[in-house]
Amino acid sequence: MADTALQKMEILIAHQEQQINDLSDMLIEQGKELDRLKMRMEQLYAKLARVESALPDDRGGLSVAEQAALDKPPHY
Repeated sequence: MADTALQKMEILIAHQEQQINDLSDMLIEQGKELDRLKMRMEQLYAKLARVESALPDDRGGLSVAEQAALDKPPHY
């Protein structure tokens, strides 16, 4: 009887160990994805800054997003 209890505990520990390994792998992948997204955000910010710097200064100090919001067609 004690033998089956011990086997059940060993099985439970093995399953928990696998779950921990799976979660660890998922966490590593999410960290990599977060790094990729941060890099892409930095690239987009740099591109936006280049676009904004290329625009004429007669926009009244508005950002590209603010100017786009003002310029949208009336049916939106």
